[in-house]
This record gives sequence, C-alpha cells and structure tokens, in this order.
Amino acid sequence: MSLAARSTDPGAPHFRVRPPANWINDPNGPFRWRGRHHLFYQHNPDAPVHENVHWGHVSSPDLVHWEHHPIALTPTPGGPDEAGCWSGCVVDDDGVPTAVYTGVDRHHTGLGSICLARALMPRDETLTDWRPLPTPVVTGPPAGLDVVMFRDPYVFRSGGRRWALVGAGHADGTPSVLLYDCDDLADWRFAGVLLDGDDPVAAEVLGDKAVGWECPQLFETAGGEWVLVLSLWDGNPCATGYLTGHLRPEGESELRFEPRTGGRLDHGRDFYAPAVLQEPDRTLLWGWSWEAREQEEVDRAGWAGVLTAPRVVDVHPDGSLRVVPARELELLRAAEPFATGRARRAALPEAYDLTVTTAGRTTVSLLRTASGAELTVLLDPDEGTVTLDRGDWRRTRPERPAPIVVRAPAGEVRILVDGSLFELFVGDRAMLTERIYRRPDDVAELVVTGAAATVTGWELVPPTPG
Repeated sequence: MSLAARSTDPGAPHFRVRPPANWINDPNGPFRWRGRHHLFYQHNPDAPVHENVHWGHVSSPDLVHWEHHPIALTPTPGGPDEAGCWSGCVVDDDGVPTAVYTGVDRHHTGLGSICLARALMPRDETLTDWRPLPTPVVTGPPAGLDVVMFRDPYVFRSGGRRWALVGAGHADGTPSVLLYDCDDLADWRFAGVLLDGDDPVAAEVLGDKAVGWECPQLFETAGGEWVLVLSLWDGNPCATGYLTGHLRPEGESELRFEPRTGGRLDHGRDFYAPAVLQEPDRTLLWGWSWEAREQEEVDRAGWAGVLTAPRVVDVHPDGSLRVVPARELELLRAAEPFATGRARRAALPEAYDLTVTTAGRTTVSLLRTASGAELTVLLDPDEGTVTLDRGDWRRTRPERPAPIVVRAPAGEVRILVDGSLFELFVGDRAMLTERIYRRPDDVAELVVTGAAATVTGWELVPPTPG
C-alpha cells in the first residue's frame, strides 16, 4: 500500500512521505520511539499553499511502510502559536516525547518564540495526542544582538548536557546560529553565538548571500567530528550547506563550533530545510522538495511538496560529506530488475531505483520530448564530474536551465525516481534533488551510451506487509 492516496496527477510521488492532499514543507522532529520512526512536517490541511501551518505526522516500523496519523500540532487561538506551529524537533524528555517548535503569535514581527508540546500518552507507540504548553520557554531573541530572524530550534546533547540551536539573522545581514543551554527543557539560558557568517571557513564554503541560517541541525560522527547542517535564507529559501568541524567547550557554560571544511549539502534546485535523526549506528536525513511548477498547476493537482527518501549521512576522512540512500529503501524494489548488466535500452516505470557503474564516459538518457529534448546524466570518470542536463523539463521558466555539474568521483550513480521527485547520488560523495514533471507525450526510456557501463534497475512497488 502506498503512503499517499493514488492521484491522477502523473507527477505525484507514491513512495515518499507526503500528505494525501494539500501542503507540506519542512520535515520536523524525526524521532525514534518504541520501535517506530516518527516524522512530523509543516502542513496546511486546507489548501496547497504555504499558510495556516500545522504539524502533520506519520510513522513507520521500517522507513517504507508509513502510516498517517492525526495532525499533531494545531495553532492555538490566542496562544503563542496562533499564527502557526513552525519548524522544530522532538526529544525524549525523561520518558515523555516533547516537541520543541517555533510559535508565531498574531502580533508577530517576523520573530518566533520557542514553544513546547508534550505527548499525552507516551506509552502509545503511535504518539497521536499532543498538548501544547501555554507559555513559551523562550519568548524571543536575546537582547543586544539586533536579531531580525529567530526560529527553528534543534536540541542535541554534548558533554552530558542538553543544548539547543536556533537559526538567526541579524539586522546587518549576518546569519548566525544561536546556542542555548536547555538541560532543563523548561528553563532555557542563552549561551552565546555558536557560529556566524563572519567565520572565514563558513564564509568561504557557504558564500555571502544568506542573511539568515534556518533549520540548523547538528550531529556527531563516529569519528568524533561534528556536522552542522544549514539552510541558507536570502529573503527566500536559497540553498543548503554543511560544515564539518569540532565542538569545543568555552568556559564552563558555552560551546563553540570550529569548522574545518564543508560544502553544498544538496546540489539540486528543489531541496531545502533538511532534518536529521541521530541513531546509535547512523544519522538519517530527510529534506523538503518543493514544487517547481506554476501555482495554477498545483491548485489543479490539489497537493504541494514531498519529503525526500531517507538518506544516511556521515563524513569522509577529509571532512567531505558521505551520503547514501537508507538501506531500507531496497524493500521497495520489485522481485526482478527491469534492466541488468550491459543493457542499453529499457522502458522506465513511473517509479524506479537505477544504478549505473562505468569506467569511461557514459551518457544515461531518461526522458525525451516529442521535439527531441532529453533529460540526461553524464558520467565522466576521467574528469571527475557528473552532469545533470534536464533539457527543458523545468517548463515553468522561459529559459533552458543550465546543466548542474557535480565534481566528485564519477564511476557510479544511483538514481531514485518517484513521480516528479528525482534524486541522484554520486557514489557516496554527493546528492542532487530536482522535480521533473513528465508530460503525456514524453517518452520515459533508459538509453545508455558508453561501452564500459553496466546498469541495474528495479521498479518501485508497494512494499509487502512486514
């Protein structure tokens, strides 16, 4: 059984997390509880537009069988979240799952408060009932920093204590991540600026266009380094980046993040606001993929947005990102592949999992229009590049989009397609997310040119009950 109700819209993904209708954006609070993975997300239950923000909720025993639950968080009339329950996380607070989220009241000036909501029945594995606390634990940004953007709390542990990050932007255009000591989740203390855009490594890696850093996420790798994930806000969602470095105590009551390197988190144009879940043996990441088509098309379809496939993230010894699809996604593969070995041509289903391996320059064509435009992936191991050329498939823009070139070892790519959601993994070194909408007269066909290439492709099918 697919996650979302079947839609007549050919662009509708059926195997990734999205509500049956209307709006979804940021993943919030990925959380493991009593043997189930829980995912929450920004959701407008009434229309496919970004307003009236609630928290939607799904859970799964295995990352592929997802069950929809009632809305977890609803704006409270007259409360601190009256104008929306915005992004945040979920933590275990002494045996009680607790949502830590951004509340916006009706008098807001663009600044959020930090609110809590607690699970009413923590012994229930489905966590379907939540109670917001009436008073924020943080009513706004700290005085004296001239903060004009303040949102998206993320709670983590370090040095035996609990801390929180909050995304921020300052009046002079400098982005930052603020740090709070919240060992007692009901009592937060500002502990300084963890990192800001004036840091030389951050400036070199992330550039100077962002005026705020949203949705900060932080996790520790098995090797003891830390990875800071950031969504770059330049007045609108812009891009995502990561920094690898060390988390250092500063005095007795503060921490500082010292980055050593970093890069673009996702190289595509349709990915934002990722959230991470650190498990004992791995760290999982989901992102939001927005619609890349006109609002009138979205209105006709009746839905907007989808979460990506879960990805396992880590770092290589040089500090660069290591990323692969979660192994559980193999449960969606059909019993037999539709293409194997030296296959050069095959019809492509609406949803598939395709791996191409090569020792030489190879072009993989996936779609073509009646006019001859093609969607292609070019692997060039000698140059160390993978190039996505999407032809004219972003037809909501008059100009042909420039090809996206990813510089990474280019001997293997894995491509996950689910309706309009296109996810490309370059080995374990890079990821790229785009939205590509088939038209009725498009031809979805795998054509591989390159003598040294081998392929393996599976159709994605509804998982059998487990």
